[in-house]
Amino acid sequence: MKKSVKAISLMLVVMIFAVIVSACGDKGSKVNVGIVLPTKDEPRWVQDEQRFKDALNGTKYSAEILFSQGSSAKEKENVDALIAKGIKVLIICPQDGDAAAASVEAAKKAGVQVISYDRLITNTDAVNYYVTFDSVAVGKAQGQYLVDHAKGKGEPLYLYAGAASDNNAFLFFQGAWEVLQPKIADGTFKIANSSEAVNLQGKAQLSREELSKIIGQVTTNWDAGEAKNKAQTHLTAAAADAKGDVAILAPNDGTARSIADVFASDSAIKSFVVTGQDAEKASIQYVIDGKQSMTVFKDVRTLVKDAMGMAVVILDGNTPQTTGSYNNGKVDVKAKQTNVIVVDKANVKAALVDSGYYQASDFKGL
Repeated sequence: MKKSVKAISLMLVVMIFAVIVSACGDKGSKVNVGIVLPTKDEPRWVQDEQRFKDALNGTKYSAEILFSQGSSAKEKENVDALIAKGIKVLIICPQDGDAAAASVEAAKKAGVQVISYDRLITNTDAVNYYVTFDSVAVGKAQGQYLVDHAKGKGEPLYLYAGAASDNNAFLFFQGAWEVLQPKIADGTFKIANSSEAVNLQGKAQLSREELSKIIGQVTTNWDAGEAKNKAQTHLTAAAADAKGDVAILAPNDGTARSIADVFASDSAIKSFVVTGQDAEKASIQYVIDGKQSMTVFKDVRTLVKDAMGMAVVILDGNTPQTTGSYNNGKVDVKAKQTNVIVVDKANVKAALVDSGYYQASDFKGL
């Protein structure tokens, strides 16, 4: 009998201990801020991961960062997993702006505040805030650089865009078009690689549908390999009067390098001016070497601080400050915008090394 009582008592102690451990484990797994980024396969997002971790240091809040690896289905799994951990704020850079609506609607249903990060989530009212660079301003800066470096009348203009699934790709192209179109209309540039753009060259302002027609022809899907193949196809088909001195609107640095390499290998191309954005290390070396003309520097240190700062304000029970709004097809989303800087060979050291963003030792011939 005594042995039975002892066995039962021991069993009760073990069970109580297990419950306590379980409760502690649950408490420890609670996360305040969930962060979902597109992929670990691009340097930008890996850098963002560390910057988000650094931005939360010194606060009383915790965060967990997950990657979607180019899959909207994985993105939804990530969001669901973070909701299960009790997040109060979700910071998400969508793989696909439309597809991400289902994820953030689940977050809204769970009482989570949603911050769309860098890319806007579209066609849903479940987005509370948007932290972004002024994407139209990025496109305008790219377009203006091409205008400023035009070499006379009838210069061939090659147009490339980001992914049609990314709302930013539309904003970048819209900004560039607004600057380039008057110079297409007056004969400074001649569109070389898009029949849809030629059909619309008389229009200064394009609708979403019209932008979609052009982007559908010249999309790179943000993929360097696809950009290379598209550039090779365009140059192979190009007549002699579409070569010589040319201007190239490339949407970002990864595609810019691929496109630049293709154009540099064509002996009928005398010179080219090519745009980019993101100030990737590889492209900064290209700028120094004269292989890429410019990049638009978006200081993601500031963007991360803005996003995490907004999350902390929300967690503290306050309302974040915003500087504008973007219509996502369903609602006007309050936004905080971060400025951008044009970088070329003339100011690359001042903008990126003297500012502490990169080290001089990262580059050759600076």
